[in-house]
Amino acid sequence: MARPFKWRKIENMPSVLYFAPTDKYDEALPENILKLEELEAIRLKDLEGLEQEECAIKMEVSRPTFQRILSLAREKIADSLINGKTIHIEGGNFTRNICNVKCLNCDNVWTESYENIQSIKNGEYSCPECGSKNIVCVENCKGMNCRKNCCRRGMGL
Repeated sequence: MARPFKWRKIENMPSVLYFAPTDKYDEALPENILKLEELEAIRLKDLEGLEQEECAIKMEVSRPTFQRILSLAREKIADSLINGKTIHIEGGNFTRNICNVKCLNCDNVWTESYENIQSIKNGEYSCPECGSKNIVCVENCKGMNCRKNCCRRGMGL
């Protein structure tokens, strides 16, 4: 059986998504794609100056996973600077918050990203175990209290 998917939590969404080594964007330039969780790792470690353990806790990943994300980010940035490649920031396995969700039919509990909570609320999502749409957000969400964050923004169930 495959390992369960682990979301990488990010706090910052970038306002600039492209960096180019020239004064105007040229589609012919080679490109490195920097994932949002890689940018978050750079922000936490290199800009905020946090220790790796603190960064890993903030992103809700293990320290070795954080180290791998950070190393990939630094490699892509160095490649872009040395070899004149553009940096395009997009995608990744990230979420703004991680919520515990429970099926009321089979009592299955799993983690969902903040971004999927609206789909659950609209009945567009079902339990991965039994297929039921009778799903609720559990109050003690991982990392943040869902009732104070997700639900306050109108995203709760």
